[in-house]
Amino acid sequence: MTDRIRATYAIETALPVEQALDVMLGLQGTGGFVKLPGETEALRERHGARVERITPGETVDTPGLPGAKAPGGGAGAVRFQRAEVELSYPLENVGTNLPTLVATVAGSIFDLSEMSGLRLLRLDLPGAFAGAHPGPQFAVEGTRRLTGVHDRPLIGTIVKPSVGLSPEETADLVRTLAGAGIDFIKDDELMANPPHSPLDERVETVMRVVNEHAHRTGKKVMVAFNITDELDAMLAHHDTVLRHGGTCVMVSLNSVGLVGVEHLRRRAALPIHGHRNGWAMLTRCPQLGLEFQPYQTLWRLAGVDHLHVNGIGNKFWEPDDSVVAAMKDCLSPLLGTPPVLPVVSSGQWGGQAPETYRRTRTTDLLYVAGAATMAHPGGPAAGVRSLQQCWEAAVAGVPLEEYAREHVELRQTLETFGGGRG
Repeated sequence: MTDRIRATYAIETALPVEQALDVMLGLQGTGGFVKLPGETEALRERHGARVERITPGETVDTPGLPGAKAPGGGAGAVRFQRAEVELSYPLENVGTNLPTLVATVAGSIFDLSEMSGLRLLRLDLPGAFAGAHPGPQFAVEGTRRLTGVHDRPLIGTIVKPSVGLSPEETADLVRTLAGAGIDFIKDDELMANPPHSPLDERVETVMRVVNEHAHRTGKKVMVAFNITDELDAMLAHHDTVLRHGGTCVMVSLNSVGLVGVEHLRRRAALPIHGHRNGWAMLTRCPQLGLEFQPYQTLWRLAGVDHLHVNGIGNKFWEPDDSVVAAMKDCLSPLLGTPPVLPVVSSGQWGGQAPETYRRTRTTDLLYVAGAATMAHPGGPAAGVRSLQQCWEAAVAGVPLEEYAREHVELRQTLETFGGGRG
């Protein structure tokens, strides 16, 4: 194997950049800070990590992370150099093993005291990974086929309250939402298989409502049941959803891990809705963690079909630029895998649709709104229609206020959630 795995990092160090990189190379290459018995030059050449590029950045007075090593024992003023660097690793060291890939590009290097900042920005993999992992089974097109929505964003919502509803109460809510014309409903990440709402009972009760509605109207709402659990239980939960006619399962990615998701994907006959709760602890500190591009690379290879990205003007910390980049990453080519469906959520209402479309130019997304659906003054059906109208206006390039003149549901949304502004 001659292909190499390429990883791009933002680093910060009090040492000369080249010296700090030597430490990284030693740790993530052949594994020693000094030459070891058996570590021949031929072995180092064949298996060692390499520096492909260094782009110097700014110098700062304060370290981004605690515990950083200063040169000369820290005497005198210390400044910290930032740089963007690209390293490469031999495919021969890793094969196509995803957990070992993570250990290689995002493992013990984060422990190095020589680094006062380290962030994985980008991961580019050789073609050998393309056929080694299942990738998405349904992705955008398969999800559209199952929901029957082909020419606009899918409109979705979340079962709320997040916890506490019985299976019967959840089914009542789903009945209301299905009657409103919603495309997609998901469990909250906090609701999996609790004693007050066992998953088997919840699936049976909810799917009775969904199937009756589909038989009556021809529209089958996609419900993403949260099957996050231990491995064997998760597979059993998937089979329960499938047996009752369900069309989607949801997992908390950071809880079940790459191995759990890939094992599920190889057994799955349903789309996998990937919820990234816990993502902020991996990315929120600007001097630590990783960007979304390497994150989605790993989960796409493992086989998720939908992936959360937050949303424009979201209720969390994430800036709009980051959200837009994540949406584009989900829809970008990756080793022949189909694009995954970006799940736009977190405080969304129709008012963010024009900016979302302006910046991404796509309707291949799942637009999840809670209060804008359920708390619409005209009721849930009006809430769903208002979201569709906001996207109609956005795609047509018509200001929301103008479109609202002839669409009462949109006008009510602007008055209720946007103070009359779109």
